[in-house]
Amino acid sequence: MTSTNWNTEGVYMRVLVLCDDYAHPATLTKEGLGGLGISKFKFEWLEDPSQWSIGKMNEFPLTILSKANNISRSNPNPWANESIGQSFVNYVTQGNNVLFLHSGTAKYEEAPSLCNLMGGIFIGHPPQCPVTVEVEKEHPLTVGSAPFTLKDEHYQMEMNDPKVDLFLHTSSEHGRQPAGWTRTEGKGRVCVLTPGHNLNIWHHPSYQAILRNSLNWCLKA
Repeated sequence: MTSTNWNTEGVYMRVLVLCDDYAHPATLTKEGLGGLGISKFKFEWLEDPSQWSIGKMNEFPLTILSKANNISRSNPNPWANESIGQSFVNYVTQGNNVLFLHSGTAKYEEAPSLCNLMGGIFIGHPPQCPVTVEVEKEHPLTVGSAPFTLKDEHYQMEMNDPKVDLFLHTSSEHGRQPAGWTRTEGKGRVCVLTPGHNLNIWHHPSYQAILRNSLNWCLKA
């Protein structure tokens, strides 16, 4: 069942955020999203995957996955399997939405349904280097943004859905990669953004515009 977007006062939309993995502390996501200054979204954080359940996720119209398939910063073992991956698919198919951010695309080979839901998965990255974020002009999700270059992990992606709507690319000395796209699954929406290993990327005005647009798109706001 699709969860309601609004609390009883109609003040904000609740968003579940899964974060904290071996290479990306929860503070990265919390400070990154917190810097957006959006009052209409209420982010509720889940760091310990043992507290995750499909029942809990169904309480939210949008889930943000900003967590690689590691239990925590101190435990690199995987938390998600194919059963959990299929739960994410069912969640979206029923009309809910998922936004995958940076490490949320990584190391989910043990959950192939989740990889297919993304439309493209992380396969590796070179050492951090200057990476240029290239925006698709006149796309609704890039309104208010412009190309910029910062040091980042240049995520190398392997696409598995040729019908995704690509609106962002990244380029560096290591080539050019898809970096932002949307797709639908059943009644729900999926958005993927790969930049963001360092906080200054999340706080860059152009990337903040993309994050805001992506949140609004996911929730049809």
